[in-house]
Amino acid sequence: MRITKADLPRRSVGEGPVWDVAEQAMYYIDILEKKVFRWAPETGDHREWAVPDMIGSMALRKQGGAIVALVDGIHALDFASGAVTPVALMEPANPALQLADGKVDRAGRFVFGTSHRKAAEPLGGLFVLDQGQIRQLDSGLTLGNGPCWSPDNATLYHADSMAHVIYAYDYDLATGAAANRREFFNTSAWGPIPDGATVDSAGNLWVAVCEGGVVLCIAPDGSLVREIAMPTKLPASCMFFGPQLDRLFVPSIDPSFLGREPAEGDGWNYIIDDLGVTGLPEPRYRG
Repeated sequence: MRITKADLPRRSVGEGPVWDVAEQAMYYIDILEKKVFRWAPETGDHREWAVPDMIGSMALRKQGGAIVALVDGIHALDFASGAVTPVALMEPANPALQLADGKVDRAGRFVFGTSHRKAAEPLGGLFVLDQGQIRQLDSGLTLGNGPCWSPDNATLYHADSMAHVIYAYDYDLATGAAANRREFFNTSAWGPIPDGATVDSAGNLWVAVCEGGVVLCIAPDGSLVREIAMPTKLPASCMFFGPQLDRLFVPSIDPSFLGREPAEGDGWNYIIDDLGVTGLPEPRYRG
């Protein structure tokens, strides 16, 4: 195994990586810079698009372009023009919350969490955007992160980062319903913030533990398989990429916005090679 720094600019809050198999390109975001980025590793081509508010996550669309989770709801991003237009807004609006991490399930729905903007109160929840409509899947969460699914689609994972817990739900792919929330893994022994996550082809969950400086690999039974120490204390997410889906992309956070002096490794994007595992393709939003 080896960890290298990607030849990409330093970011404030690098998050939300999405690898597109068809394009062989990595999309990722910077929450505070309010931008979406596209990086093609083979050519080095790097592009960016500005959005009008803080962005919690993004996904590609089957019809082209992307959807972006902004503070007030889901919007469409047109890559050709850069235009950002509403798709579905949160109703009723809650100024204490903003949209957070999200991913697309294998039926083409976009599942996302919310984040409390000023205090650690469990006022948020887990939501799904399906055919242009938002509905709530769960409540009582403070900071939602890392939604992803088991290879058989029967289990949805989603963390409440402020509780230091990754939850598992029974998931019905046919209807997009989530039920039977239970604790899957507690990251307190490694760090307080289970952040972005993904699942490999064997069904293991890979999660970046922000403030813990590690990426953990967790088996479907909740046992720890592997712990990887990162060059930064603030890894923010992870995503398998490359022609064989056997490389892991790990963005990180520069804590300057918190009034903290960044360490040398903070804010960069990292690549982990030679893991001996492969990931799964990311679906596109069907709306």
